[in-house]
Amino acid sequence: MIKSKYIAFDFRLNEVKMSKKKSNFQKNGFVYLIIASTIFALILSSLSNPFSASTEISVTETLEMIADGKVKEVVVQGEKLTIIAKDGSKYFSSKESGISLLELMKDSGIDPLKNDANIVVKGRSGWGTAFNILFSFLPIIFFGGLILFMMRQAQGGANQTFGFGKSKARKFTENKSGVTFKDVAGVEEEKIELAEIVEFLQEPAKFIKLGAKVPKGVLLVGPPGTGKTLLAKAVAGEAAVPFYSISGSEFVEMFVGVGASRVRDLFGQAKINSPCIIFIDEIDAVGRHRGSGLGGGHDEREQTLNQILVEMDGFESGGFNIIIIAATNRPDILDPALLRPGRFDRRVVLDVPDMKSRTEILKVHSQGKPIEDGVDLSKLSEQTPGFSGADLANLMNESAILAARRKKDKIGHDDFAESIDRVLAGPAKMSKILSKQTIKVTACHEVGHALCGHLLPEADSPVKVSIISRGHMGGYTRFLPDDETALQTKKQLEARIVVALGGRAAEEVVLGEITTGASNDMEQATKIARTMIMKFGMSDILGPRTMGKREETVFLGREVSEQKDYSESLASVIDEEVKELITSAYEKSKSLIKDNIEILNNVVDYLIINETIEGETLTKLLSTQS
Repeated sequence: MIKSKYIAFDFRLNEVKMSKKKSNFQKNGFVYLIIASTIFALILSSLSNPFSASTEISVTETLEMIADGKVKEVVVQGEKLTIIAKDGSKYFSSKESGISLLELMKDSGIDPLKNDANIVVKGRSGWGTAFNILFSFLPIIFFGGLILFMMRQAQGGANQTFGFGKSKARKFTENKSGVTFKDVAGVEEEKIELAEIVEFLQEPAKFIKLGAKVPKGVLLVGPPGTGKTLLAKAVAGEAAVPFYSISGSEFVEMFVGVGASRVRDLFGQAKINSPCIIFIDEIDAVGRHRGSGLGGGHDEREQTLNQILVEMDGFESGGFNIIIIAATNRPDILDPALLRPGRFDRRVVLDVPDMKSRTEILKVHSQGKPIEDGVDLSKLSEQTPGFSGADLANLMNESAILAARRKKDKIGHDDFAESIDRVLAGPAKMSKILSKQTIKVTACHEVGHALCGHLLPEADSPVKVSIISRGHMGGYTRFLPDDETALQTKKQLEARIVVALGGRAAEEVVLGEITTGASNDMEQATKIARTMIMKFGMSDILGPRTMGKREETVFLGREVSEQKDYSESLASVIDEEVKELITSAYEKSKSLIKDNIEILNNVVDYLIINETIEGETLTKLLSTQS
């Protein structure tokens, strides 16, 4: 059975190759004809031209040879004479038209009847005459063909120019994507939603008899790497209907109106092949909020979006089973008219997977990879909170590469542990040489973070401390939350500020000076404190209200400014509140370090020797009083 599939695939592949060769021949057939005609004419010229390969003599020399009895036979063909001597030599000559060879012989005093030269007269050759005509017009034919070739090339360029308005969507009629719902894990509810869409198209009568209508659009929303495009590929693999795939950026070109034209062409093809599915990846490239572009109503993106809106909910949309699946990670910047029911009826939200979903995703990506028996994927998923599906795929791939680099037959736990650090912080810089003072400061800084995180019950637990340089970091401390939840309390946020400032506090308490290594820590602490007050309403003085309206660019989708909806006096209060939060957290960090200075010194000494502490060893060191 497998062999027959391979044979069928090879047959289809040969058909594709033959069709490509045939189309190329049809496209350049005239050029090939000109080339073949030129080669054929040159061959005939070399074969039929008597003067190109033999000796040519004059008429006078010919008559002298006849008079001397040296000629065996003379073949007369029009004005051309072929002289065959008695010694076997062959000569060619020519005479004037209108005068026969016999008359020339008589004028020279040669009696044809007494001379033993055999005179043979032949008619003109039709091929020779035709060839002479062809040979005479060969330059004209050549340059004429060259001009026609240039005209065809120019016409092809014009066709490409007019072809800008054609859709560039790729059509899938079978499972050419190679992905099905079995290859997508951790998004079971989302798969059910999309599987129902496929069922709508395959068995519409099942829903129509209950009065249900086929939904027109499904919007996949989620952060990058959560599997939006992968789910669309799975739909293409599962659907038994034509599947058109295109990116939002492929609608817009340098010519105005091209995007709208491509939208019309795409939906025109879809209507012909209905029922079908259209997938538009990164729809925010053309679906951004209208009225905010530099070009106003004549902006190319707005024209493209207008055409999409018309095609999705126009007068001609009835009777066509066409479902549009779109994906974006910025739903907040999409035009409201695009999101209303009747256009995108369903919104499928994909979020960063939880621990159970991460385990299922790791199982999918571990297929085909030899893994040691002691590796537990569920334990591995516990160490990867916040990882998206793409991050987990990258983690498995990095682990396989690392195991191959170490010349191992199977992927082990140490390979996965190193790969987690590589994904989070980059590859280790083992060749980087640091001074003893720098190593001491780095160890003290990182242990300060870990100690504060260990001592505060509201903070995330430290699981690894390292002073090995990775990326731009001289060292790093990794924490794991005790409970994965989207909600955070005020005490948890305050504890995060304390932990962030724990490194700087350790430097000041232990070393008596501070360094520039805490710049990123202070930036994070300030951001958390300002967000608590201005966004989450966690200020005792200001109360439960938000402050500041963030403005973002239309095309970049980034925060560039903040519109103040509060007075200058209130701004001073906000600054004081932020300062109070950070100062209080910093004092608490120093207090924790001072009260547990012996523990910190012991862990620092151990870290300088071993460079990395993790797991139960770290917990034991942070909990033991010497």
